[in-house]
Amino acid sequence: MPFEFEPLGIRGVILIKPKVFEDDRGFFMETYRKAEFEEAGISGEFIQNNHSRSHYGVLRGLHFQREPYAQAKLVGCVRGEIFDVAVDLRKTAPTFGTFVIARLSEENNYQLYIPQYCAHGFLAVSEVADVLYQVDNVYAPEYESGLLWNDPDVEIPWPHERPILSLKDQHLPTLRELIKNEELF
Repeated sequence: MPFEFEPLGIRGVILIKPKVFEDDRGFFMETYRKAEFEEAGISGEFIQNNHSRSHYGVLRGLHFQREPYAQAKLVGCVRGEIFDVAVDLRKTAPTFGTFVIARLSEENNYQLYIPQYCAHGFLAVSEVADVLYQVDNVYAPEYESGLLWNDPDVEIPWPHERPILSLKDQHLPTLRELIKNEELF
């Protein structure tokens, strides 16, 4: 099996550790194999690939899309390192409002699968970080939403106190506001 699948603290969030074959030429690894991912509980079809580049201290997120355009994501960092976070937004789940963290890097080659019902964000902790991710639904700006990165009710221990944020990400709602506006799963 070319992958090790490690479920994290939120149902459906899975850390994927690929088997890497290295020699004096470099390395080879599989990044996705449908049958093995489905066996590990990752189903659906990825229909869009995205690539972002961030400099040290840039925080992107925490983002999600509302139904019917909610997106599951398969995230990997192919250059540098990121501090990757998923927050459970299922209001009836025992893990509602909790988060999981994974460090994804070009060194460990890990990927993180994030279900549709989670907000997702990451912080670049290296000089430059290139992140590739696949999603199972198209980007629909009118269904875009998010969770404030430093929501005091969630308390994510970001390793940077003053990240660089987009104007949009600076003004995302808190979990309490999402509940009030009925923007949850």
